[in-house]
Amino acid sequence: MHVRHLLITFLSILTIVSSTADAAPVAEAGRVPIDLRRTTLIVRDMDTSLRFYRDTLGLRVAYDQVIRTPRDAPDDESAQRSLRLVFLQANDDFIGMIGLIQYYKPFKTPARAPEPFSIGSMVFVFNTSDVERRFEAARRLPGVRVVDEPTKTTYPGYGGEGVIPVIVSTLTDPDGYTVELNELLVEQPQRKRPES
Repeated sequence: MHVRHLLITFLSILTIVSSTADAAPVAEAGRVPIDLRRTTLIVRDMDTSLRFYRDTLGLRVAYDQVIRTPRDAPDDESAQRSLRLVFLQANDDFIGMIGLIQYYKPFKTPARAPEPFSIGSMVFVFNTSDVERRFEAARRLPGVRVVDEPTKTTYPGYGGEGVIPVIVSTLTDPDGYTVELNELLVEQPQRKRPES
C-alpha cells in the first residue's frame, strides 16, 4: 500500500472509530455552533450512482425528487432549470448524509475528477461488516476504478493503548469520487469526549 495512502487512511480511521464508538450526540456543554448535515455530489447519471451507493454500499434513500424552476413547471422542457435530487443515509437521519444531484437542464458537462488523495479531492470513508463482498460488487460496476485492494492493517489505539485492526480498501465511484470502504475487525471501546 502507498505510504501517502496509509497516512490519509490513518486519519480517516480515527474519524471512523470516533463515529462508530461515539454514536451519541455531543453533550450540550461540548457543542459547537454548526452541524455538518450532508455532502452533495454532482453526478452524470443518477441511476448509475444509485447502483453504487444504494444497491452496492447499502445506503438508504431518504429523499428522491425532481426539482424544477419555476416549481410549477409541468416538465423539463418548460422549466428554466431541472434536476433530480436524492439524499442517502447510513445510520443517522440528521448527519452524515450524502446528496446526489443530476442536472437535466441545463446539462452539466462532467469535469475531470482529481486523482484520489490529491489536493482538491474528497475521500468518503464508509465502515461495513462485509467489506470483501461489497468491494467485489462495487468493482464490477461500470466506471468504478480500484485504487487499493482490501488489505488488513493495524493502527495505534487511542492513548497508545493496543491497536485498531482494520481491513482498508479504496476505489472511485462512477464519477471519480474517492471512496474508502473499511471493516473494523474488533469492536472498539467507547472513548470519552474531551471536556470543553
